Amino acid sequence: MYKRSEKVGEAVHEIVTGLLIKGLKDPRIGFVTVTGVKVTDDMHYATIYFTVIGDDEAKKGTEAGLNSARGFIRREMGKKLHMRYVPEIIFRYDTSFDTGSRIDELLREIKTHEHHDSEDQ
Repeated sequence: MYKRSEKVGEAVHEIVTGLLIKGLKDPRIGFVTVTGVKVTDDMHYATIYFTVIGDDEAKKGTEAGLNSARGFIRREMGKKLHMRYVPEIIFRYDTSFDTGSRIDELLREIKTHEHHDSEDQ
């Protein structure tokens, strides 16, 4: 059984992804991907999780660009969602991809060390 907030979250995901594909005019917004949307049960807030290709500077620039486009994005959501109240938008960088990459890196290091240890014996 879907909660209404989950359905709204899916719709917000589609809308924001579409806006990013069309291209927001802010040059700070790089190659960004929306990884998830969580809408509160009362529909007042939508936290949009994103990742971006690049270094910390690219992440900060993209987050600043997204935050400055928040009003435009919210207006576009209002046009498409047909809700009495359009959720406030909160952008959060999704660290799960960084964590996953770090785990992969550590596992590769362990494998390399095990391989070298077995050669030494």
